[in-house]
Amino acid sequence: MNVLVINAGSSSLKYQLLNTETREVFTKGNCERIGIDGSFIGYTVRGGEKQKLEVALPDHKTAIKHVFQLLEEAGFDQSKIEGIGHRVVQGGWYFPESKVVTDETLGWVREVAPLAPLHNYAEADVIEICRDMFPSIGNVIVADTSFHYNIPEKAHRYALPRDVVDKLHIRKYGAHGTSHRYIWKTTKELLGDDVHKLVSCHLGSGASLSAIQDGHDMDTTMGLTPLDGLIMGTRCGTIDPATVCYLVREGGYTIDEVDTMMNKQSGILAISGVSSDTRDVEERAQKGDAHCQMALDMFFYRTSQLIAEMAQSMHGFDTMAFSAGIGENSDTFRSAICKELAWFGVKIDEEKNSVRSDDPRVISTEDSKIKVLVVPTNEELMIALDVQELLSK
Repeated sequence: MNVLVINAGSSSLKYQLLNTETREVFTKGNCERIGIDGSFIGYTVRGGEKQKLEVALPDHKTAIKHVFQLLEEAGFDQSKIEGIGHRVVQGGWYFPESKVVTDETLGWVREVAPLAPLHNYAEADVIEICRDMFPSIGNVIVADTSFHYNIPEKAHRYALPRDVVDKLHIRKYGAHGTSHRYIWKTTKELLGDDVHKLVSCHLGSGASLSAIQDGHDMDTTMGLTPLDGLIMGTRCGTIDPATVCYLVREGGYTIDEVDTMMNKQSGILAISGVSSDTRDVEERAQKGDAHCQMALDMFFYRTSQLIAEMAQSMHGFDTMAFSAGIGENSDTFRSAICKELAWFGVKIDEEKNSVRSDDPRVISTEDSKIKVLVVPTNEELMIALDVQELLSK
């Protein structure tokens, strides 16, 4: 099936057209700065050179029109697209699994949008645009939270008054579920019966861990929102919740200012004082910048600490897999995190660890008690496979 996968943000729109049987990616791209001056579309066709189209993108509808125009120029008209899959960041209490788009399910995306306002509203708008422009093509919602929805209640419930929790649907929802699901699927295909308890490490500018036991999610590090858990590029991760109250009372900050601070001005950026990009921070640390080195040390410490927490939720683990921008590309980060976990019996082969490849691979030593893998994630494929499964019915 030829499936168009769309990932809409507040001012961006990523897309990829692929075939679920051959796994061929025909074309992919990213519409940037939607509604902002200097908008453009970066795209590639059949793995060719990346091209850039500077074009006004006042809104998502205009962006979608340009996407379909680029698809036609690449040789794919509307009739060749058999389904559209939409990544939705927050599925709330309505999406324990992916669902076909109807008036009702689209309404649910908007209803839970207060949990992810920068993403869900834009995603709902794009779904509506696709339905209006191409009514003959089926659409499917794939929520990032679905994979985590059925984690045990002891893991997802917060110790707040029950009436408040139930009324406002407060619980751990997690994120990156589509990626964690792919990481489990690929690890299982690679190791077979040798993997039962996996700690999946999606480490990028946004980062989360997932404890997956025989395909079932047991716990994850992100919470009600993607702010919880690991230290990230610009997010602070887990801190004492009273910090918010203190900043408001004693610092004079508004709730919105604290929200912006913790989501966009914290994390690696705040600790290093240099950048949210770990490559920049690593380069400066190697030149002796103490703040950058502290940012790295805190990231390694916190990540290894939460890997142990994920292992506890499964009463042990036999495998861990690194993925996403940092996890796939930084041998330094993988090595440092594994050294923190040496007391668990984690050992990696530094020669294997230094290899750059787009293929999933084992990097642990033969005598390591925990198998360690690098698994390049492919959320678009997982979304496309869900589209195929639901629309073929």
